[in-house]
This record gives sequence, structure tokens and C-alpha cells, in this order.
Amino acid sequence: MDDRTRTAIAAAADLALVALFVTIGRAGHREDQSDFLVTVWPFAVGLAAGWASTRGWRAPFAILRTGVPAWIGTVAVGMALRIVSGQGVQFAFVVVATIVVGAFLLGWRALLVAVDRSSSRGRETPGPIGYFLRRH
Repeated sequence: MDDRTRTAIAAAADLALVALFVTIGRAGHREDQSDFLVTVWPFAVGLAAGWASTRGWRAPFAILRTGVPAWIGTVAVGMALRIVSGQGVQFAFVVVATIVVGAFLLGWRALLVAVDRSSSRGRETPGPIGYFLRRH
């Protein structure tokens, strides 16, 4: 798999999970989903900033190099943009967003690493997930 495909898959997974976070939050507060874009854009910009800050496309599946900056960017930049755009930012929301977005963006990467480790035990070559994760 080439680097562009790997990057596209990881970026799409992150964006889908940020969108899921927004969808769940809006549904939990019984808010109309028609305003989804108003809520998601600050977090999407934050996600892009997190990826760009460390050039995440170089290691799109890496937990520390890409996952953590994507998480921090999504929450920090997302909340800052919510403030400047006049959207609400309460302390409890920041806490929940930090926990949920972190679990989402780090969780899928950690799951891939765990599956790779268990599938490649006792092998000299990486398992199928490891092959997918590594650059060639």
C-alpha cells in the first residue's frame, strides 16, 4: 500500500471519528442534526492542525507521533475556534471532548498495534496488520 493511501485511510478514520463524536453529542442533547456542520468544523480544523503540526502523513498510524497531536489539536484548536465563533464552551464539555476524542483517535491506533502484536507473535515477518501499518 502506498503512502498516500495509508495517509488517506488514517485521516478519513480520524475525521469520521470526530464526526461521530459531534453526532453523538448533538443527539445526546437532542439537538437538530441539521446544524452538524456548525458544530463539526472547529474540530475538523483542529484535527487538520494537529496532523499538520507534526506532519502526520509521515506516520499516519503512529500513536505518539500523529495520534496524540491530532487529539490535542482537535480539542485545543476546536475549543478555541468555538469560542471565537460564538459557540458555547463549558468546562464539562471540554473534559468530555478531551476524553472521548482521545479515546477515539488513540483507541483505533492502539487497537491496530495490539492486533499486529498478537498476530505476529513467533514470526520473523510482520503479520497482516503489521504489513499494513509499516511503510514499504
